[in-house]
Amino acid sequence: MRNIVKQIESVMYSAREKNSLLARLLSVISTGYSGIVRIRESLYKKRIFKSEKLPCTVISIGNITVGGTGKTPMTIYLAELIKDFGLSVAVVSRGYKGRAEKKGGIVSNGKKIYMDAADAGDEPCMIAARLKGIPVIIGGDRFAAGSMAVKQFNPDVIILDDAFQHLKIQRDINLVLLDNDLPFGNRHMLPRGILREPVSALKRGDAFLLTRADYEINGLPEELSNIARDIPVFRSSHIPYLNSVVKCGVSGAGLKTDSKTQLKGYLGLNILQHKKLFLFSGIARNRDFYNSVNLIEKKIKGSLEFPDHYIYTNNDIKRITQSAIESNADYIVTTEKDYARMDREITWPLDLIVIGVEISLGKDKEAFSLFIKKRILGSLTH
Repeated sequence: MRNIVKQIESVMYSAREKNSLLARLLSVISTGYSGIVRIRESLYKKRIFKSEKLPCTVISIGNITVGGTGKTPMTIYLAELIKDFGLSVAVVSRGYKGRAEKKGGIVSNGKKIYMDAADAGDEPCMIAARLKGIPVIIGGDRFAAGSMAVKQFNPDVIILDDAFQHLKIQRDINLVLLDNDLPFGNRHMLPRGILREPVSALKRGDAFLLTRADYEINGLPEELSNIARDIPVFRSSHIPYLNSVVKCGVSGAGLKTDSKTQLKGYLGLNILQHKKLFLFSGIARNRDFYNSVNLIEKKIKGSLEFPDHYIYTNNDIKRITQSAIESNADYIVTTEKDYARMDREITWPLDLIVIGVEISLGKDKEAFSLFIKKRILGSLTH
């Protein structure tokens, strides 16, 4: 089964046009999927399908491709920014693959966390752990989850995590994240490519955020320049930092670090220097994680990759730890998102280094802050 998945992913993520039997089969499915997506959007435009309004400002963070553009760290960044404005804010997420996804519920009231990753999903748990004083609510029905947030917390602003395609809720600001190097993948729709919607759907966006972008490069990716003529574009980068250290032979949560002190480069990650490392991850873009660690310390002795949102079994942990020991590594290294899905009672044979990611808007920080503030104030006065 894993081999089939890998073959499909090879076609989906390939920048080169493939003409294999599998690629042709996926193209047929993509055509059908594309038709359904276009019909659905048309039905919302014609108001045959109704969009519902929440009694507060609603900001959607999303993308038009599957995975890997940095929606979760951007949600955290934006929530903290709005809190700094002196406004109350709540985050609403789907709770993907969590046991409570269908019924919904409160992950955190901003002070206490009520759900683990098994119930809430890994990303809402990450968000809840990072945001202090900001409630996190989940539910597959975002309007019901948003209504719960309004009833329980009465926020000025609700941030919808990964909701660009969730047209059931009206939003005041649509923020669309795009990977700077490959914003539309191979331009094919799922499952032939990674597009969730046609590129034309970007017209619904109010602002674009180019992630993993170089601040020194002027201009936009050629594919985006025509679409973004009247839409503001901001550049951002992903900054890794030392999230926590789980000491070998000790079960329980890791020793947390203050991520706010890590924004200027790789501070804190000097713990990795001159050490032999074994990496594992189950995220949308495992190779990006590998490359980011490789920039810090090139003594990577081995690695294991798993699918996005992967639920680790006891056998997986045995495989990871045994591989790390056999590679003669000093540390096992993983991502904050992976660690959110793991049992805290695991006893690691080596120190486990957990790496998180922060969003930095660099030179665009002030312009982005001003854009968000103006749009929120404009929505509050209407």
